[in-house]
This record gives sequence, structure tokens and C-alpha cells, in this order.
Amino acid sequence: MDIFRSYRTHILERRSLGARRSQIACAARAVDTAARGMKSRRVYLAAAIILFAIEVLIALFVRDTFIRPYIGDVLAVALVYTALRAATPLKLIPALAATLAIAFTIEIAQALNFLDAVGLRDNIIARTILGGVFDRSDLIAYTAGAAIIVAVEQIRPHR
Repeated sequence: MDIFRSYRTHILERRSLGARRSQIACAARAVDTAARGMKSRRVYLAAAIILFAIEVLIALFVRDTFIRPYIGDVLAVALVYTALRAATPLKLIPALAATLAIAFTIEIAQALNFLDAVGLRDNIIARTILGGVFDRSDLIAYTAGAAIIVAVEQIRPHR
């Protein structure tokens, strides 16, 4: 009887050791994946900072009928997207969907005169961030920005 107990104990110990090894390997893979994710998030954070600086420069110094209204909107979508990718674990499609939802919601708020409704029409910061006038071409610029993001993400090397 002792031989069977000893053999059974030996088998259980081996299974336990195998399970621990498996858990350790799984944890190591999770740490490696998280480290790669953090490295990727730093790239998105750097891109968001650069895009923010460009947007500020456009807002302060560009007074034209193309760069500020159209390129600025395309870059605004890229800015929101990169900020989302830097701050969340969202992948391409969910982050892009959230980005477009934010952009389109702001544009719809402009159509509904949201700034007037909340008494912020004269607030320069609110007007700069949220815009003041609805324009259908902004929706096209946002969509173009999304298409550019998809193209860049497809050609960007992923590690």
C-alpha cells in the first residue's frame, strides 16, 4: 500500500511542478507582451506630443484657407488617435472608431450650437478646442485622417 501512496504522491508532485512551470512561463509571456505594449505606447505618446505641437503652431500662426481648416482637421484626428493608443490598450479599429466618434460628436455639437447652449461661445479655449461652426467638409477631413491612419498603421513595422 505504501508503494502506491508513494507513487501517487510522486505523480502529484510532478503535476504540481509542471503546473508551476506553466504558470511561470505564462507570466513571463505576459510581462514580455506588456513590455512590448509599453514600448509601442511610448511611440504613440511621442507622436501625440509632436502632433499637438504642430496643431498649436497651426492655430497660432497659420491663417489660410487650406492648411488650417483641412490639414488641421486631419491632424486633429491623428492626434486623438495617437493619444488614445498611448493611454489605452485599444488596437487599431477600436481606437479609430473611438477617434471618429469623438470627432463626429464635436462636429454634431457644432451643428447644434452646443457652445451657445452652455454659454461658452465667447470662451476662446472652448471655441479653439471644440470649434465654432459646423462644416460638412470637416467630416470629410476626419474621414481622410482615419484613412491615412489605417494606411500608416499598415506600413508601420510592428514588433
